[in-house]
Amino acid sequence: MILDKLDNAMRYGGLHPRFRQAFDWLRVQNPAALALGRNEIDGDALYASVMRENGRGQAAARYESHRRYIDIQYLAEGTDLMGWAHLEGTLKGLGYDSTRDLEFYAEPPCLWVSVPTGHFTVFFPEDAHAPLAGTAPMLKIVVKVAV
Repeated sequence: MILDKLDNAMRYGGLHPRFRQAFDWLRVQNPAALALGRNEIDGDALYASVMRENGRGQAAARYESHRRYIDIQYLAEGTDLMGWAHLEGTLKGLGYDSTRDLEFYAEPPCLWVSVPTGHFTVFFPEDAHAPLAGTAPMLKIVVKVAV
């Protein structure tokens, strides 16, 4: 997992061949002008999901993970609270849904990270994460980077 400001994103450009393109795309966007839902960047290899939501609170937060995509979760407005855990031997999956590239876990999150406006997280396939655990409204962009 990575947590940093978008201003520092280029430090991480070498970690994956598509990270530079993902961070360049985030930097030039006017988040308020983006259409909600899927926004194409490079087909299924790189795309963004834009959401304007209220957080669900810690009690409703569930760990999830993805196998085919890395998540770059950027907070354009508001603050999100996210749970995190490394998958190695810590969590028991409830069954992987390959059509949604999604697996949930029964354990409640125990490590919380506050992610304010202008910051992003990177969740790799080995990172279980529980997003939208805050309670305030937010504008969030999740860039999906094919592994």
